[in-house]
Amino acid sequence: MRRRGRLLVGAVIAGAVVLGAGLYWFQPWKLWQDETVRESLPAGAAAPKAPAGPGGGSASAAGPRTVASGELISHEHATTGTVKVVRLADGSHTLRLENLDTSNGPDLRVLLSDAPVKEGVAGWRVFDDGKYLTLGKLKGNKGDQNYELPPGVDLAQYTSVSIWCDRFDVSFGAAALAKA
Repeated sequence: MRRRGRLLVGAVIAGAVVLGAGLYWFQPWKLWQDETVRESLPAGAAAPKAPAGPGGGSASAAGPRTVASGELISHEHATTGTVKVVRLADGSHTLRLENLDTSNGPDLRVLLSDAPVKEGVAGWRVFDDGKYLTLGKLKGNKGDQNYELPPGVDLAQYTSVSIWCDRFDVSFGAAALAKA
């Protein structure tokens, strides 16, 4: 009887360790936690006003300009929103997510990639196969947010953006970038 009790205690301890590791790895509570971000374009986006034109109105000399954009499609999780690459007045570039709505999850990142955006399961795992650039952790799973692009990045080499779960190597959603 004592041996059976020891086996039972060992099984309970092993089960608790496995359960704890599984909870840490999957973080299921994040499915019920939303993080909303409301960022406007960076302050460097403000452009100087040009002198009044012939019609009396003023025009922006070199204001923010969208150079590429796309609509997010769902992959592993339902994902919607717009992705824009914006050239700011100072010449720098920012990747902007607008009206993002996706699930929260462990270790979500924003990836700029050369992978084609594919519908369905075929598109879930392609964004880290070729050339890609991690822009940082996803700031929130809902709202509007900005990610600064490194100076000198060649935008012609990147054709898509993914909301990427680094822990499970899967795309929550992605957008193909079309030049504006």
